[in-house]
Amino acid sequence: MDDGSKLIMCIDDDPEIITLMRLIFRPKGFRLIGAVSGPEGLEVMRRAKPDLVLLDLMMPGMSGWEVYRRMKADEELKNIPVVIVTVRAQPIERTIGLHVFGVDDYITKPFEIRDLVRSVCRVLGVSDSINDRNGPAFGLSGGAGAA
Repeated sequence: MDDGSKLIMCIDDDPEIITLMRLIFRPKGFRLIGAVSGPEGLEVMRRAKPDLVLLDLMMPGMSGWEVYRRMKADEELKNIPVVIVTVRAQPIERTIGLHVFGVDDYITKPFEIRDLVRSVCRVLGVSDSINDRNGPAFGLSGGAGAA
């Protein structure tokens, strides 16, 4: 049933963020699956083999960094690109993520839709077809809205 479109996986303990990611990426031609915990994410990832993972860092139980560490230690998962999407906005954390751990990009919430889409397109090596109508940042603190 693969139609050739890229599969993105979002791992975030907030189901509204996963819904938001679907609303952002499906109209751009991507498929999106989600998981609300690190262990679930790793399990689904092994079955679905996504082309890219959007990973939150601050999750109960297993942190995003632990998910990332386990991905990189797993022969089946280690080459899947990872874009961190987190509220952890300290410059040192971004620097460590990009230059020490080697994540493919580090986006902080709230984010500009066009920046997130451009990052994903760059990492996947696909054309960025986003239009400029999606200018304002999504404010994620007051609820992302309807499904």
